[in-house]
Amino acid sequence: MFTIVDFNNFWSPSGGGVRRYHLQKMAFYEQQEEVLSVFVMPDSKTYTEQKSKGLVIEHVEAYRFPGKWEYRFMWRPSQIRPILEKYKPQVIEVGSPYILPTVVRLVAKKVVPEAILLSFWHADFPITYVQRPVTNKFGRTLGILAKKVAFWYARQEFKHFDGIQVSCDEVLKRLEKNHLPKSHWIPLGCDIQMFSPKKRDEKLVLQLKAGRPERLTIFFPHRFCEEKGIELLLGAYPLIAEKLGCEPALVFAGTGPYLPQVEEAVQKHTHIQYAGFISSIDEMARHYASVDLGLALSGWETFGLSILESMACGNAQIGASTGAAAEHVQNSGAGVILRKRTPEALAEAIVELYRSDLSQKKANARTYAEKFSWNDCFKRQLDLYKQIYNQKRNS
Repeated sequence: MFTIVDFNNFWSPSGGGVRRYHLQKMAFYEQQEEVLSVFVMPDSKTYTEQKSKGLVIEHVEAYRFPGKWEYRFMWRPSQIRPILEKYKPQVIEVGSPYILPTVVRLVAKKVVPEAILLSFWHADFPITYVQRPVTNKFGRTLGILAKKVAFWYARQEFKHFDGIQVSCDEVLKRLEKNHLPKSHWIPLGCDIQMFSPKKRDEKLVLQLKAGRPERLTIFFPHRFCEEKGIELLLGAYPLIAEKLGCEPALVFAGTGPYLPQVEEAVQKHTHIQYAGFISSIDEMARHYASVDLGLALSGWETFGLSILESMACGNAQIGASTGAAAEHVQNSGAGVILRKRTPEALAEAIVELYRSDLSQKKANARTYAEKFSWNDCFKRQLDLYKQIYNQKRNS
């Protein structure tokens, strides 16, 4: 049986886009009978979970980072070798760039030398986690140097890989420019039946509007960190209220380093709410469909699954000026691009969007999201797997 094994240290039980990608991928392969997908999940203990003929989850005991992080780290050959020996896969996908690609490559070379090695570029780490913070702290020159070092490191990690999958055209061009292995564009998907305007909950809408039908409603279900723009939103909120003459209803959902600031804002402002971490997809869709506006403030998204889910529910968008957020907003006509990364610019963008033809923007969002399908995504990906495997086998 054609077998695919996925390793990814970016998996987290409370994760966002990476978690959703793997959950949807598992759901797809759970229905397959002629292909086997094995997801290797970093966990607190080691055991096998046979979900169906087409899906197995191999839980592997792995080190958990201290603090509030829920990430675990596989890095030892002894964690990798038993999986590859057991399944002898044709395809190995590695979704995280730190150490794991090299470890998997070296083990695979001995155990399954005929297998193809692919990565999925879930995080544009040379930009997001290296250049940006170094630039912020030490200036532009050191930031550019740090980015070059990070791309050099990426080339070492993915040396001899057969390709890298990406979901953002801007990122694909950047990888090619920095001489990474051949990039393959795989647009991800959206469950447009689950994420739909039909999930609108009128009771929740009335609660958020609180007697003011014109009140703007916003849902922010992203990690509470600088990358996602949480500090911009908290800073912009009083400015928006002043410009509109009415406090927007703002619902936060999730967790992260800025949780104390979110809790403080909830205490300070009547119309800011914290819904906790929402693990239910149905509940997430209900919240999306019951508000007016989504915020895609990270300029470093490699696809932006949450953006597409928000759009599928009929939310107009404020999008960052770079990355997948910009691509989605510009291609859909569903919102406004954030011109500067400041609270003042965000407040201006939100007010501009509110005073535009908001109904048309919301309709554009839904129409655009309907073009994406998880089923099409994984069929396309499986075709790519087989194509590259056959090319390698015949070469």
